[in-house]
Amino acid sequence: MAATLHVNGLTVRREPQLVLDAVSFTASPGQCIGLVGPNGVGKSTLLGALAGVVDIESGSVQAQPGDALVGWLPQEAERRSGETVAGFLARRCGIDLADAELHAATASLAAGSAGADDRYGVALDRWLMLGSADFEARTGEVWHELGLAERLLDAPTTQLSGGEAARAGLAALVLSRYDLYLLDEPTNDLDLDGLERLERWVRELDAAVVVVSHDRTFLENVVTDVIELDEFSHRAGWFAGGWASYLEERSIQRRHARERFDEYDTKRRALQGRAERERNWATQGVAKAKRKPSDGDKSARQFKINQTEQLAGRAARTQKAMERLEVVAQPQEPWQLRLSVGSPGRSGDVVAQLTGAVVDHGAFVLGPIDLEIAFGERIAVLGANGSGKTTLIDTILGRAELRQGSRRVGPSVVIGEVGQARRQLQGSATFLRDFTDVTGLTTSEARTLVAKFGLGADHVTRPTATFSPGERTRAALALLMANGANCLVLDEPTNHLDLPAIEQLEAALAEFNGTVILVSHDRTLLATVPMTRTLRLADGRIVADDVV
Repeated sequence: MAATLHVNGLTVRREPQLVLDAVSFTASPGQCIGLVGPNGVGKSTLLGALAGVVDIESGSVQAQPGDALVGWLPQEAERRSGETVAGFLARRCGIDLADAELHAATASLAAGSAGADDRYGVALDRWLMLGSADFEARTGEVWHELGLAERLLDAPTTQLSGGEAARAGLAALVLSRYDLYLLDEPTNDLDLDGLERLERWVRELDAAVVVVSHDRTFLENVVTDVIELDEFSHRAGWFAGGWASYLEERSIQRRHARERFDEYDTKRRALQGRAERERNWATQGVAKAKRKPSDGDKSARQFKINQTEQLAGRAARTQKAMERLEVVAQPQEPWQLRLSVGSPGRSGDVVAQLTGAVVDHGAFVLGPIDLEIAFGERIAVLGANGSGKTTLIDTILGRAELRQGSRRVGPSVVIGEVGQARRQLQGSATFLRDFTDVTGLTTSEARTLVAKFGLGADHVTRPTATFSPGERTRAALALLMANGANCLVLDEPTNHLDLPAIEQLEAALAEFNGTVILVSHDRTLLATVPMTRTLRLADGRIVADDVV
């Protein structure tokens, strides 16, 4: 069903803070609208409001036709205790609720309840529109296409690896039959093949899509329009014509805004200076003329008084000209992450070494792995979801128990890590307490450092577990600066970061003079950050080890 979403004057407030102010736009079939803005600006809140799960203060959200099926896929898929992967897919695709309603409507019809006919008709239509009739068969096909083991469908979601969970999320998207899609960071943790499949699926959709993503290549490949949320006005700016057009138009808008302010400020300062000079001349002239001149010429004295009064009039006119200037507000500069990772000193020649290492991770086996990492190497670890990248990282860092083989990490190696799950700070105390315990910094030093990462007074008193994914990522990056690592281990570090922060991370990695081990599917990041070596994994083995 072709459906259109109309958003008019949408305002959302989280007391006392205004989050969204009078946001208006229309999403039509075939459009893919990229929703961008810094972390915390309200992108996920807007998607939640469009889905009807976030309360709005004013405005309206209307889908036409009114019975259109809206699919909202949040940033972090909830892994419910006891829920199987098959159950997760049914829930994400709306099949479970449609089944439950159809069964209830059937029972109501059998009981002869009032209005049962209408209820059954609506329930059946929804059940059919969501593709419930052949859902199980389609699930098997998609599961096979994604290269996932059939046994995983009956496995609890809590046992999935990050890569398997990402693939399960992609399967849920492909299987879904919604009329409108609201997607929050759908690219997170997907491998390169998964990203290509996701892009192809979005491009082939007839439905309208509103997507939040910080994957620049994905945005460039799929979006037709861009909505930018402004962190100061809390309003939305519309940019038509795709990602490249948005970047160019935004740059032009910002340059013109700066030029308009500079022109206004130059005129205002010039008029202000002239008015002050004219007032000073008039004041000094009157005072001098009223003193008795040495020649006693009253006519000359009166002439000087008239002249200074004219100067005073000119000063008043200049002041009025200044007041008539159309005021142009100074463009506000957004907060930017300033990330730099220093090094406490060089480690030994050998940073880490694995010899015949084998690790059992449930049914998955990593190894045997033979690997030596030298100081200063910059290694990209690539491979499909489930190939063993994160398990390899855990093995290098000593978190995974070896079934056989040996592991060695150099004694002078100082590790700085951003893990895929962002679990470096998981205490039950406040974030500030966790941070000082891990880093050894004083409270004052810790507050100063984390503030550079946009984590202020309202963050430091909260448990880290309450942080959003973006806040947890910035907290992990703050740890990198605090620990002074000479070996960075980064597992999908760009997940949940906004675009300016990703660019800062790229710059910091380019300047870092230590060892870097990077797991990432961010195609722009991999093309931007210089690497010296690439490891490719498949089925738990290193299948390629190439010098770049």
